[in-house]
Amino acid sequence: MKQKALMALSALALLSFQTAPKKTASASAVNKSNAATPAKTTAGNAAVMERGKTVYLTQCLACHQVDGGGVPHLNAPLDGATAVTGKDKAKLITIVIKGLKGVELDGEFYSNAMAPHPEMTDQQIADVLTYIRNSWSNKASAVTAAEVKAVRAKIK
Repeated sequence: MKQKALMALSALALLSFQTAPKKTASASAVNKSNAATPAKTTAGNAAVMERGKTVYLTQCLACHQVDGGGVPHLNAPLDGATAVTGKDKAKLITIVIKGLKGVELDGEFYSNAMAPHPEMTDQQIADVLTYIRNSWSNKASAVTAAEVKAVRAKIK
């Protein structure tokens, strides 16, 4: 419980930090706040987005930042990343469960290791991946708990 409280407090402190924008702001982006807000998922489920945001704030924010921009050369961005919005959901699910050391993404190399999160439930992983796939400038299909369960069974 203390760890969750500390993580939540850390997340709040980090909300004041942001990475520099990597893209020119479009007209629609100008009207959005820097913090990710629940967008309509393909399934239209706001509850999934809210649960995903909660997981993001406690598990992902420190490295990937409030705006999903990551940290240059250290932590990969989630906003606008082709690997995040691509069709290979199994790869994303595997990264969350098993972690990842060093990654090249859209022509950039990121050296920090992503910690594995095997303790997260299938629903938590589905929620957070749906959230990142539909926040900031991202628009992609939802991830389901059944998809996570199937991938988890294959990688064990």
